[in-house]
Amino acid sequence: MKAHLSRICVFSQYNTALLAALLAACGTGDSGAPSAGSDAPVTIRTGIDVVAAEGAGPLAGGRVGLITNHTGLTSDGRSTIDVLHAHPEVELVALFAPEHGIRGDAEAGAIIEDGRDTRTGLPVHSLYGEVNTPTAEMLEGIDVLVFDIQDIGTRYYTYPWTMALALRTAAENGRRFIVLDRPNPLGGVQVQGNVLDSAFASFVGLYPVPMRHGLTVGELAQLINAQFDMGADLHVVQVSGWQRAQWYDATGLPWVAPSPNMPNLESATHYPGTCLFEGTNLSVGRGTPHAFQQIGAPWLSPEAVIARMTAMSLPGVRLEAVTFVPESPGDGKFDGESARGIRFHATDRATYDPTRTAVAALIAIRDEHPDRFEFLENHFDRLAGTDRLRLGLLANDALYSLTEGWRSQIAGFEERRRVHLLYP
Repeated sequence: MKAHLSRICVFSQYNTALLAALLAACGTGDSGAPSAGSDAPVTIRTGIDVVAAEGAGPLAGGRVGLITNHTGLTSDGRSTIDVLHAHPEVELVALFAPEHGIRGDAEAGAIIEDGRDTRTGLPVHSLYGEVNTPTAEMLEGIDVLVFDIQDIGTRYYTYPWTMALALRTAAENGRRFIVLDRPNPLGGVQVQGNVLDSAFASFVGLYPVPMRHGLTVGELAQLINAQFDMGADLHVVQVSGWQRAQWYDATGLPWVAPSPNMPNLESATHYPGTCLFEGTNLSVGRGTPHAFQQIGAPWLSPEAVIARMTAMSLPGVRLEAVTFVPESPGDGKFDGESARGIRFHATDRATYDPTRTAVAALIAIRDEHPDRFEFLENHFDRLAGTDRLRLGLLANDALYSLTEGWRSQIAGFEERRRVHLLYP
């Protein structure tokens, strides 16, 4: 399947992994809900932790090409690049960079150039530039492709689709493919939103999965490999100690922003819904400390919109009227202007559905500001994975009509994913 590059939603640059770790140490999670496990010692080992502690396993004896970025770290902060480069059983020969680059500091949509890693001297091949899948030339001298990047469990993110394209290339060229797995930050229980219509496949959604899929990247790789007949020689080095119900702040692992503007778990919590606003003329708070936790525009009447949303009885979320000023936002929306907005606070993770809440916000803004609200049509449809949502909103459909069909889609997906689940 030919993928079409499109801009991925991104997040605020103002937070750091250190701040997230300090918040966790204070006993509160980033998600707006109590974090019972955040002050516990680390008992979970990611895929690279397992390799570092127990031997190279399926990586042993082969020439390795590593798809990774700054999130490829052991639980004690060592780079996966450095660990594999120094491993006596592994011959690391090349690196592959996804969107945002090998160090994760490039803005959304920025072209990543080929280069060379300054620490190891290894060549770095870009998978977010002229090509987004490894070429036959890149694979020369490589026996196995390894993927180690922290995902956030949401369809719009490009990292899992970089993995999927590399997985297909590995199958076509007879290379092994290994995923060093990591926890899904949003847990692996809840599945929400619509399932992508394949007619709208793009690099913010290549295969028919929901907006929030509830899978680790290893599980997603298994599902794609099996259900789309790739036939890759796939192996997943599983996370040790993780259970599906655990959110990231219960793992004891430090938070590392997966892209330049992913400040914390709170942003990731709302992202499955608020990312849809990237396809509208509203800001999602990029260029602020609360990206994807809030939406707004200079012309918005937040109190009136909140009143409309409150009437829809949305569980697990508190809505707050705010004002924010985006500073050099990557999307260019309202740079330096005062935007009136709505901030979302998750109060109950078990009942909160950010995808349905976002649709409620779209409805409320459509009804409150019919002359100001606009879609960026193609981008919205790519993110939504369909044109039905946009057309339904334009037809003044209500929340139930717009989202009720998602239940059967989710039920079908949950049935398809069941055989590929790796964790209890």
